[in-house]
Amino acid sequence: MNQPSTYRRNIAAAGLIATAVLSAVSVALQPALTGDGAQRLSALRDAAPSAAISAATFVLAQLPLIVGVLGIGHLLRSRAPKLSASGATLAVLGAFGHAVIGGVMLLQVAMATDSDAGRRTAYAALVDQMGNTPVMLFSLAGLAGTVVGLLLLAVGLWRSQVVARWVPATLIAFLVVEFAGGAVSDAASYLSSVCLLAAFGGTAIAILRSPAHSWSTPANLPAPSQPAVADSLRQGQQA
Repeated sequence: MNQPSTYRRNIAAAGLIATAVLSAVSVALQPALTGDGAQRLSALRDAAPSAAISAATFVLAQLPLIVGVLGIGHLLRSRAPKLSASGATLAVLGAFGHAVIGGVMLLQVAMATDSDAGRRTAYAALVDQMGNTPVMLFSLAGLAGTVVGLLLLAVGLWRSQVVARWVPATLIAFLVVEFAGGAVSDAASYLSSVCLLAAFGGTAIAILRSPAHSWSTPANLPAPSQPAVADSLRQGQQA
């Protein structure tokens, strides 16, 4: 009975760790992207190998993120069921939106490394117009889903006390630094990576320490013995 349960528990913890590590690699290798489309493509071209790895790891981080947030939702399901369901759902939506945007980033890297200068000029105009396309809906879904979803899960972790209080506090700090700190300092992304590693690492440890049977599904639970079934039927008849 414990083998599939242990697998679910371990894969949830591994998903959180993998997300934090891949995100940190993406942030460390991402070039500064400012200005118009031509300047953005020029920056990507100058940092082509690292920019490609940064975009790829950003996309890859979304898959273990889905597994990890579902694991957090499972951890909270009995003590904070509403926060568990809503937070995990929104976080999965955010991961999907970010995966789409990550694909766009990979496409821009390919545009930037095109050897034809004329095509790069056309690509730059396309990048400038991208903000007026449906792509931005996925960007909005990624931003809103991730921020609100992780915030709800952090509140659930705080209220349920299934982890140390510093874990949800650090997760909230990650959200603040990642999505608001960039306007204050260029080092905000690096600090947010440290916060995410700490928060997801602490949650992963709590998941690994949770009992394996709490990760069982009804199909994995042992069937009731025949005497127990007979007693239940007898009690029902007497009632």
